[in-house]
Amino acid sequence: MAHVTFKSSLHQDKRTYAVAGSHTQTILQMAKENHIPIDFGCQNGECGTCLVEVTSLDQTRPMGGPLNPRETAVLKEMGKVSQEQIEQMLVDDIPPSPWRLACQMIMRDEDILVEYPSE
Repeated sequence: MAHVTFKSSLHQDKRTYAVAGSHTQTILQMAKENHIPIDFGCQNGECGTCLVEVTSLDQTRPMGGPLNPRETAVLKEMGKVSQEQIEQMLVDDIPPSPWRLACQMIMRDEDILVEYPSE
């Protein structure tokens, strides 16, 4: 079972548990289920409203789950990832930066910290 800690400067930290092996739940879905106020808009990976910073707390391996094409395009447009980083991600099969879209990042079997802004 993966532990997910949600952190914001405006809210108390909250630790939740992701079901191990499901590989279908996004960070945004988990946040909504646990009443964590991550901002979101389209929920389709096109607006960038649900931008979060994700850090793997499992020191034995890098955070998995490459960016999908929509997420890649939005993060590049927002200046959170460069073309060089995107190309390196395709070789390494790991995300090039800690910036992700909560509506697109699928939970994996690893402990992570999700930092989000909130209004």
